[in-house]
Amino acid sequence: MKTIDELGDLRGKRVLVRSDFNVPLDGTTITDDGRIRAALPTLSKLLDAGARVVVTAHLGRPKGTPDPQYSLAPVAARLGELLGKEVPLAGDLVGESAKDTVAALGDGEIALLENVRFDARETSKVDAEREELAAELAALADAFVSDGFGVVHRKQASVYDVAKLLPAAAGDLVLNEVRSLSRATTDPERPYAVVLGGSKVSDKLGVIANLLTKADRLLIGGGMVFTFLAAKGHSVGASLLEEDQVETVKGYLATAEENGVEIVLPTDIVAADSFAADAPHQTVPADQIPDGKMGLDIGPASGELFGAKLADARTIAWNGPMGVFEFEAFAGGTKAVAQGIVDATANGAFSIVGGGDSAAAVRKLGFDEAGFSHISTGGGASLELLEGKTLPGIAVLEN
Repeated sequence: MKTIDELGDLRGKRVLVRSDFNVPLDGTTITDDGRIRAALPTLSKLLDAGARVVVTAHLGRPKGTPDPQYSLAPVAARLGELLGKEVPLAGDLVGESAKDTVAALGDGEIALLENVRFDARETSKVDAEREELAAELAALADAFVSDGFGVVHRKQASVYDVAKLLPAAAGDLVLNEVRSLSRATTDPERPYAVVLGGSKVSDKLGVIANLLTKADRLLIGGGMVFTFLAAKGHSVGASLLEEDQVETVKGYLATAEENGVEIVLPTDIVAADSFAADAPHQTVPADQIPDGKMGLDIGPASGELFGAKLADARTIAWNGPMGVFEFEAFAGGTKAVAQGIVDATANGAFSIVGGGDSAAAVRKLGFDEAGFSHISTGGGASLELLEGKTLPGIAVLEN
């Protein structure tokens, strides 16, 4: 992929940057600015080079029409605070306000266009519609930098189509993501352990199938574990269960055995009366979840087991929490796994936290991000790379 340095002298040039500013909000308050902070190195590099930086990004799912609750105004304010300079927000994406805002930029100045998903053409399945929007975005710039790793798995106008219309390069964030994740997908140092959690097996079917040919050890937690337990013939009470995936998981268990891949399942479960932060709960053996009880976390013995299984790993990838970490009573398993990865990293392992809920858990539970080798900004994109897929937003930069 071409880098920013290969775009040549950018002083006075208008550079369109696709960032990922899809941050969580409580009203208009950003509750986790990790993705904005992750964008700073690329933006600062462009600003220091004298470029006139025009940033496009999305927030939420506004369904292709302007929606005030998804305005990027809070992002513009926070980005300005972090950069130490004003970041004006255009009132639209490619309309008169956008054109005027870009025209007013001086060298080393930055502006943010309004939510790119306020325009339905951004995510259109019709090539011509996406290309039309891409042409309007390209008219605002002289070069394009792709730096929103969280969206490179999407064939969207501001990610894919615009890269074909302008001199294009990968930003530092995207380069770092691809290089880091490739260490877990291309000849990883072994033992290679993967921790998978989250709610559903069906969300990770392709990843599991691919890892059964690549990983040495799969540690399974989160809501998806109950489908694995059911596949082994255990009752899971009222826990989340994808009955239509039980046979698929039986096949995975058989393939793992054939390939010599160790599948590590929890030995105990924290089972609750209901899905609530203050629900009465107890720790029970994983194969003895009572009827009517739902598992909301792996138990303490499982946390110790998972930590032991990570201790000698040389490469670790983690995607998905072990339980409902947002509720303190059910955060123990995720804490144990995070600590196990930190300890292994301190002993020389290369560790990747696969974005999304896993990255949010690291921050919410108070872990120092420096304790992990790489924390991805893209949950879906990192999953698809682990699955072995070609990502359109990356492929277009390689052509």
